[in-house]
Amino acid sequence: MSDDPEPAVNISGGAAGGGSTVEFDPATAATRAEAIVDRLGELFWQKEYGGRDAFTCLVRTILSQNTSDKASQPAHDALLDRYGGPDVDLAESLASAERSTLAETISGAGLYNQKSETLIDTAEWVLAEFDSASAFDAFVKDEEPSVVRETLLSVRGVGPKTADCVLLFAGGRGGVFPVDTHVHRIYRRMGIAPPDADHEAVREVLERDVPAAKCGFGHTATIQFGREYCRARTPACLEDPDACPMADVCEQVGVFPATGEVVDPAETPAATEADD
Repeated sequence: MSDDPEPAVNISGGAAGGGSTVEFDPATAATRAEAIVDRLGELFWQKEYGGRDAFTCLVRTILSQNTSDKASQPAHDALLDRYGGPDVDLAESLASAERSTLAETISGAGLYNQKSETLIDTAEWVLAEFDSASAFDAFVKDEEPSVVRETLLSVRGVGPKTADCVLLFAGGRGGVFPVDTHVHRIYRRMGIAPPDADHEAVREVLERDVPAAKCGFGHTATIQFGREYCRARTPACLEDPDACPMADVCEQVGVFPATGEVVDPAETPAATEADD
């Protein structure tokens, strides 16, 4: 089991979060990707998405970059304790923060000097473009998703996964499947996406082949599956073919149980031949 489990409290959704919003039935899935997400629905708890404050969600996602929830959640809590509050505009508060103090506050999240700069710059951008965190929240929830995504990607330090997490967890937008390192690895390893696909190519495959209502759950459940079973260097199938509940639907691209070798799917012969 993972030492970084899914939080017992639904930090992904807002006040309405925490329940199931869709039925999962692998027998009726139209694509392999949908069938895998449906199978994950039998393994992990299901959530509702949306309802979080957009700027708070953006801050949370920036803190989570290149670190685990176990490390980034306490840093997020410490940040809100120092800079947040019921009557505080968090964007205004962070825009005026002293960088070294902010860095110290979020030091548990890793890369804290870089992240403190990004958070201050992002807060200043929100105020310059929207005047307040609440206006930014309205933009994320009301504007066309493609416009929100393009706008967020124009901000330094905000990549595709961060933009998509804001769309999903704050905006509650269907059809958004954020791709982190777990999602990128697993769907290439399973043979759903090409072995040499980059993060954006994997996202395009998943958002095409997984119904919109299942994308949010697919994202979080895949992360949990990656933590507990389909780990980067020690996947469960390497020790025992029956240890992984998804073994019968996985192509094991880059995993070689006979030799104990595990490589990135892009380093397999099939991927190399595709590049020639």
